Amino acid sequence: MHIAVLGMGNMGRAVALRLLDHELHVTIWNRTQGKAAQVVEAGASEASTPEDAAKGADAVLMSLADDAAVMEVAARLSEMGSGEDAPILADMSTVSPRTSRAVRDMVPGGRFLAAPIIGAPQTIGHGKATCLVAGDRRLADRLEPVWSGLFCGTQYCGEDPGAATTFKLLNNYLLISAMAVMAEVVATAEAAGLDTGLLREALHKWPTVPPSLFNRIDDTIGGDHHGWFSTRLGAKDVRLVAEVAEANGLPLPIARLVERRYEEAARHTSAEADIAAIVELVRAGRGPRPGLAVHA
Repeated sequence: MHIAVLGMGNMGRAVALRLLDHELHVTIWNRTQGKAAQVVEAGASEASTPEDAAKGADAVLMSLADDAAVMEVAARLSEMGSGEDAPILADMSTVSPRTSRAVRDMVPGGRFLAAPIIGAPQTIGHGKATCLVAGDRRLADRLEPVWSGLFCGTQYCGEDPGAATTFKLLNNYLLISAMAVMAEVVATAEAAGLDTGLLREALHKWPTVPPSLFNRIDDTIGGDHHGWFSTRLGAKDVRLVAEVAEANGLPLPIARLVERRYEEAARHTSAEADIAAIVELVRAGRGPRPGLAVHA
């Protein structure tokens, strides 16, 4: 089976490497060439354009940074035409459900699946990530060799591709907002002079700390914040959650506050620093700035 993987960020690289481990033929593309040396060395072919990567592929998997990138690449691929030999396009990016539906309507023959990933890049490599799949069930079933090679399980979310991306956004919101709260817990413990070794031990044991935060406890307490899920992407995902709710008449004031905190963290530290870097805002005593009022 020939698979094209478009986007060589942390997740895209992990996906490509996992497919290569299962001896699938993999062609990759990245907007900036030369950033996928590890994947090429592992056996992938590198194409200079998304169209070249998709030629002859059974499926094209997109793992791109945001909605604009997904729309741009999908538009280019849609011009390649349709037919039984055309690849199935599956988007693993974290985007708005509106974007997922727009891509479905754009792709000839409706050969599109939303397939966002639940898990970090390292869980892909360990075979412990899961996937939410939505779209034509027959197309989803045809890619079973891909899903079984990449994931420990998949959840079919129905015909509407926007359902899968909405579930993914809600999952990310739980993680991102919990991270913001844990940052305040850690900074408060430090300000109170508590032993950070005992704090680390407690956070790993307390039932109130979700397991999804365990791999960020050390980084929050004393790390350099060189993780894979950036503050910039965290702010983007929470914004998309709030937009979904607001489009359905439901304001989310906490989400809008969390969004702004991550936007400020991106400015205060680095846009590419891991979401654990939000702790630096608290350590610096930087509360929500005037003018960043919570929308009720």
